[in-house]
Amino acid sequence: MAHVELRDVGMLETERLRLGGAARRVFVAAAVLGVVGVAAGWLLSGGGDAGRARFAHAYLLNYAWVLSLALGALWFVPLQHLTRSSWSVVVRRLAEHVSATLPLLLVLGLPLLFMLPDLYPWADAAHAADDHLIAHKAPYLNPAFFAVRLVGYFAVWILLASLFRRWSIRQDETGDPALTLRSERLSGPALLIYGVTVTLAAFDLLMSLDPHWFSTIFGVYYFAGVVVAFFALMTLLTFMLQRAGMMRRVVTIEHYNDYGRAMFAFVFFWAYIAFSQYMLIWYANIPEETVWFLRRQSHGWERIGLVLVLAHWLAPFAGLMSRFTKRRVRLMVFWAVWILAVHWIDMVWLVMPELSPEGVMLGAPELALLVGLGGLWVAALALALGDRPLVPLRDPRMAESLNFENY
Repeated sequence: MAHVELRDVGMLETERLRLGGAARRVFVAAAVLGVVGVAAGWLLSGGGDAGRARFAHAYLLNYAWVLSLALGALWFVPLQHLTRSSWSVVVRRLAEHVSATLPLLLVLGLPLLFMLPDLYPWADAAHAADDHLIAHKAPYLNPAFFAVRLVGYFAVWILLASLFRRWSIRQDETGDPALTLRSERLSGPALLIYGVTVTLAAFDLLMSLDPHWFSTIFGVYYFAGVVVAFFALMTLLTFMLQRAGMMRRVVTIEHYNDYGRAMFAFVFFWAYIAFSQYMLIWYANIPEETVWFLRRQSHGWERIGLVLVLAHWLAPFAGLMSRFTKRRVRLMVFWAVWILAVHWIDMVWLVMPELSPEGVMLGAPELALLVGLGGLWVAALALALGDRPLVPLRDPRMAESLNFENY
């Protein structure tokens, strides 16, 4: 650990590092917007079986999108401890607060248990009884075990998130470096558990929409989108807090530069995983495997796939390649918003063709639920931020992070 003059840490005393009363205002506004959005999504979906099915699919795609933001934070925090990273110390607390929204996401996930027959063919007893393949998978794909797994995933995620965040906040009070060592010891097992649970959650929530199809790489595909979206969120969240007068000196262009590097790297990683999944299934040409892609290559869905190729890969890959872009905050914010938008389109592409293979179904209900679930999630984030410090004030590597430079 390089020696840096301790006087550099003194700038924390002159910075505004708490959201304070603004957190309550954001919470109220976002919560109201969220409730209105969810109600509007229900009303706009229409009545009857078709309306319930559309609402369920629109709910799931937006739920998978907001869940990815919190899961990205849960990956980022232990990774920084595992690598003993110094550059990220001043922004790590933001990720800890983002991961603190997982309890709300558990609550928002519970309605999915009542929507199972409208989402998953395996949850419809009559349909499952007439389908030999679904019957073969019934020991795993059944409503009771699905509910147990979903709650189990969240129990693990919430426990890990709360431990890392609790130890970090306690260190603000005590300055005890042993708390950092405790986080570092937990980080390795935490990432292994994270990898298994996120993969299985992606299988359960998204891949099992078509129980005849399977891909062992699907969990990695979802994870790649999780990481890209998370760094986009961090860019946007940091910018908004600085615009509001907080963290103005502690977070520098060097930290934005590393946000950009990560977005650039994982945009390419997402494309690599997407291509690998497609190429292997296309090459094998096994009907049970190709049907999932055939559904997304016809009746207008192929246009959504083309949008993803151009907007989720080529455009941000070219736009974030230059060091010039990474060191221009407003350009970084532009690409952050762009990536969050195309990540949402990616969730649409994963979910909605299962409901409407005969044509693209995307309109007011899906957008209303984006506002609804997004608003509720922002309210949870505001509650997590509260009047708590936005940076880990007494982290042993704080001085290094404040003086971090890219070379």
